[in-house]
Amino acid sequence: MKAIIGRKMGMTQVFAEDGQIYAVTVVEVLPNVVTQVKTVEKDGYNALQVGYEPFKKESKANKCEKGIAKKANTVPHQHLRELKGDEMANYQLGDVIKADIFKAGDIVDVIGVSKGHGFTGVIKRWNLAIGAKGHGSGYHRGAGSFANNGRYNQGVMPGKHMAGHHGNKSATVHNQLVVAVDADKNYILIKGGVPGPRKGIVTIRSAVKAIKKPGSVKPLINRAPIVEQVPVPETPVSEVVE
Repeated sequence: MKAIIGRKMGMTQVFAEDGQIYAVTVVEVLPNVVTQVKTVEKDGYNALQVGYEPFKKESKANKCEKGIAKKANTVPHQHLRELKGDEMANYQLGDVIKADIFKAGDIVDVIGVSKGHGFTGVIKRWNLAIGAKGHGSGYHRGAGSFANNGRYNQGVMPGKHMAGHHGNKSATVHNQLVVAVDADKNYILIKGGVPGPRKGIVTIRSAVKAIKKPGSVKPLINRAPIVEQVPVPETPVSEVVE
């Protein structure tokens, strides 16, 4: 299993050569620098700590971040995350992991923090049904009955759907298809939506659940404009003017 850190930038659509349209999420994947290698002997488990997106000003980093960066012979990074996987064991301290660790057609899981909605009622938070809207109803967006059939009379049974903090939790979307990868421009296109708001940090890893049919993607249409070469006259411009 392999993994990398990126930043969700938004959604768009791309076209394949066979006419297929893919609604994709654009994930900016800047080079991930290995800032620490964790081992079973020292830390109790195997993992890589990677840094993403260097500080614009090194003075913004604290002493711990500067110390970690100094050991890896790199600059302090704003985001530090741990990546696990057997395919990550080949990287050493100071190595760089780029977007081309994945390729088009790979099946991946995307992990992020879902959008926060603040304190939310049960209709939006748990998708409960709305009560009758007539003027004589007296019940519209309530939480419903708290009765528990005599099983737990001294309180509310655990798991009761109630109003509260909605979102802002770790969420994983499984078995997403990688549509395109460009290591030079530092992006990965993933089919469908991924958790979190725009510019949120996400982790892309190899899919952990088996799927029946692997992914396949036709080459995308290159919409870059073709710049024709300007012919150079055989006679120097100065002689033509004269």
